[in-house]
Amino acid sequence: MKIHSKYKNILLEFICFLFILLFVYAAMSKLLVFDEFKIQIGQSAMLTPFAGIVAWVIPCLEILIALLLVIPRFKLLGLFASFNLMVMFTAYIYVILNFSNDVPCSCGGVIEKLGWTEHLIFNIAFVILAAIGINIINGQKKHTNLKFATL
Repeated sequence: MKIHSKYKNILLEFICFLFILLFVYAAMSKLLVFDEFKIQIGQSAMLTPFAGIVAWVIPCLEILIALLLVIPRFKLLGLFASFNLMVMFTAYIYVILNFSNDVPCSCGGVIEKLGWTEHLIFNIAFVILAAIGINIINGQKKHTNLKFATL
């Protein structure tokens, strides 16, 4: 089933909007309670040695990715970055759930209210959304390249 390009563009913008909302919200909630966030990061056995730097890098990355998604020229790069960051967060949750005795939560705001299984599902859904967005842009590029090739 082919979806009209107008609807693909609307879907792409919606996906980018969701990521912008997610990353700006997550970054701001981490920065607003930065000391608490840093302590929670430090409670994770995997991240303890890097807690200071990770506590700054994550919110900065989230803001940077949100900015990439706002600028049309960098939207594909922003979606790839979103995909990779969400895959890393998802892998981290999986490892914590399956291989850690202590399950610290370093999430903020509404997301903090989710259980770990729900959080895993939430992250997987966003990984899928990023993949859909990447496929939409790549499909548009192929379509554009085909138009120029046939001229």
